[in-house]
Amino acid sequence: MENVGRSPFSLQGKRILVTGASSGIGREIAIWLSQQGAQLIITARDSERLNITFNALTGSGHVQALIDFLDKSDVSSWLKSLTMSAALDGLVHAAGVQSPMPIRAMSLNHWETLMNTNVTSAFSLIKAFRQKGVCNPDSSVVLLSSVMAKVGQPALLGYCASKGAVESMVRAAALELARESIRINAVAPGVVKTEMAESLGQLVGTDSMNAIEQKHPLGIGTPLDVAYAVHYLLSAASRWVTGTSLVVDGGYLAE
Repeated sequence: MENVGRSPFSLQGKRILVTGASSGIGREIAIWLSQQGAQLIITARDSERLNITFNALTGSGHVQALIDFLDKSDVSSWLKSLTMSAALDGLVHAAGVQSPMPIRAMSLNHWETLMNTNVTSAFSLIKAFRQKGVCNPDSSVVLLSSVMAKVGQPALLGYCASKGAVESMVRAAALELARESIRINAVAPGVVKTEMAESLGQLVGTDSMNAIEQKHPLGIGTPLDVAYAVHYLLSAASRWVTGTSLVVDGGYLAE
């Protein structure tokens, strides 16, 4: 029998890329995965904040690298160079923006920034990840979606559209990449206590944020709640799971 005594949830020795690791959910994911024995490549745009995450990681052999998905970088070449010494076992794309804006005030530039940051970057990473030599067999890709992929919210038209696109992309990519022994899934959180949630609170006000919190029967979540779900989808415990979105929302969508 294979892997006798080894937990299917083990990430020991796995090499995983985490984008958006400089803050919020991405930072917590990176820290948690390092505590589980994974060796990480963490990326973000802000070198100072990324370095804070890097110094919080457990273990050794981690790497940090800067990338801005809005500058039209050659992501395939960038990722190829990062994996010359060792291939990846997983990719977590946590980089993204929410940028609430009512339709009447939304410019085409605002729309394109949302789509490029949340959707085009995900496509570029998926394409780069599947290159020969970049990933190992039985690898896993996890994209960060949102419950807003499934429901609407005023002032979040662009964000809702972008996350809906992410989940559609996951389904299509899963069918194509299965033959290459790559699984791909998404995690769809509800409202989580992060800098992004604080920005939303400042925009809509205390009363509205209280109303949003009351829509979560188990209360507002934490980044660690999302990290646990990502851990599962990266591990062998989810080896028969692909093309889906795991909702982690404290019961928000149950109403």
